[in-house]
Amino acid sequence: MKDKKEFYNLLTTLDGQPFSEYQQLIGDFDFARYVIKCNKIELEGDNAAKPVFVVRIPQTIAEIPEFLFDSPVRRTAMEDLLLRRLASNIERIANFDHNGIARRLIEVSSPNQKILPRNALMLTKEYIEVRLQVTLPIQNMVVDGVPVVAIDGDMAQQIFFEDLPEVVSDSLLYCNIDTAEADGFVNNMEDADRLRQFLGASGQVSFVANGALVTRATDGDTPDYERLTPVEVEESLIEEVEVPHAGTVRGLGIPSGLTLILGESNGGRVDLMDAISQGIYNHIPGDGRENVVTVADAVNIRSEVGRSVQQVDISAFARELGDGGNPASYSTASAGSFASQSASTVEALEAGARVLLFDEHSSSSTFLSSDTRVSSLIGESARNTLASRARQMVDELGISIIVAGSSLVAEFIPIADKVLKVENFCVSDITEEAKALDIVPSTVVDSSVNLATMLSRSRWVMPSSIDPSVGREDLVIESDDGDYLQFGRSIIDLEAIRQIADADQARAIGFVLYYAKLRYMDEGYPMREILDLVDRDLSNEGLNALARDLRGDLARPRRYEVAAALNRLPAFRVSHVTE
Repeated sequence: MKDKKEFYNLLTTLDGQPFSEYQQLIGDFDFARYVIKCNKIELEGDNAAKPVFVVRIPQTIAEIPEFLFDSPVRRTAMEDLLLRRLASNIERIANFDHNGIARRLIEVSSPNQKILPRNALMLTKEYIEVRLQVTLPIQNMVVDGVPVVAIDGDMAQQIFFEDLPEVVSDSLLYCNIDTAEADGFVNNMEDADRLRQFLGASGQVSFVANGALVTRATDGDTPDYERLTPVEVEESLIEEVEVPHAGTVRGLGIPSGLTLILGESNGGRVDLMDAISQGIYNHIPGDGRENVVTVADAVNIRSEVGRSVQQVDISAFARELGDGGNPASYSTASAGSFASQSASTVEALEAGARVLLFDEHSSSSTFLSSDTRVSSLIGESARNTLASRARQMVDELGISIIVAGSSLVAEFIPIADKVLKVENFCVSDITEEAKALDIVPSTVVDSSVNLATMLSRSRWVMPSSIDPSVGREDLVIESDDGDYLQFGRSIIDLEAIRQIADADQARAIGFVLYYAKLRYMDEGYPMREILDLVDRDLSNEGLNALARDLRGDLARPRRYEVAAALNRLPAFRVSHVTE
């Protein structure tokens, strides 16, 4: 293995050379306190692409105490903290030069408020390994009167011998980490995990801590602390849960079954539902939602006009459709509001969801409920609303449903197990008061539909419809903001899949689809089994099993978002369906 002196001399030699000579940086280099590795440098036009460099720091140098990562939960938390520190310090050194150009030539995944398993940083008993992208600097020169693009060796030396040592030392060495910060970060994650375990043991689906700050800013994640209003839970609803580090956490436990949350959209209802939806992830200390947790198999279902649907059985919600489609095996390139939400509901259940979340502000009015007061005047309908099916879904399928609203949810009151009210961010139990109202529940149009039989259908993916290639490139998968995913020639609209955490997770979904095609779709597994097998592989092999090339920009997705993206892939086709 070469040492850092040889690396420095190599950059000196390369200065002014054609940029293609950057290939000489491939290999392992010992920098004494850590090792730098690079195994591939691709060239794009007149520039070197941003290669991934692996920096491995032995624990004899990093000295991260083992108690901070002695369980999977604590390991994920500590990896997340180290990655945040690294991303922050890289941002800090991005000073502007005299030309006004930012000097941020080192890049690493930058997590948001949610804590996820990622492949950008790995922490073990032996070492810390981080994957960085480095923009290899170039300079414009004139040789014999001809402008050429050449290697900027001086700037490269600054990156590898000034910037990189600084951010590695400040971010990843325990001697430079606030021990209280590290303890608090890891302990916060462990407390949230204990709350989630409590949900499973107590038969509840979500826990909202009293005083939680659920309001978000316009970007949907970063809190606007100056305008936050804490959730206040009525004393009669308060549950106390013991967690390892914070002691007793007091808050609202939402039971399994059918729960209705009433309240105006600007009174905290929408914010509360969003926090419950995002409670599938743990959040960093100071976020405000640290102790808002939801079971891991909860899925938010929204209306999504224009999405494609492939052979989904929505006969539980429609006997016939206005576009002439077959509800028992519905396909369309552009679904309406009712059909799209019906399909999304069935698809989530097909993927294994056990808790479904609906809010009227993001739902189809015709899907959510009808007005039983005028149904006799309208005549027999060909559609079954969620209000007419929800009780049957809960009882026959053993799932839980949370529905929230103010104008379109009256028909859920007679069938709900619990009715909560949110007013000015105050949560109270109004079940008895609501049940006293004279509200006629919806009735199903076709009571003969067996929901369990409907969900026993298996859809088989047509492998040829999963194609990530573009022209000569056999693999084009990219996402910049999590609202879309480029998969080959197709663009998957992810905007309505609000439980995707960030672009790294969206990008990983694309790689999961390609991985599933290569490993399992050609072998003839139905969709549900493919999701099971991919989950198993990610748990056993990690995210790095997804990509052939070295990368550090993936975050683990849930099976539900993988299935949702697949179902929205414009090119996706179902080869056949079996009962």
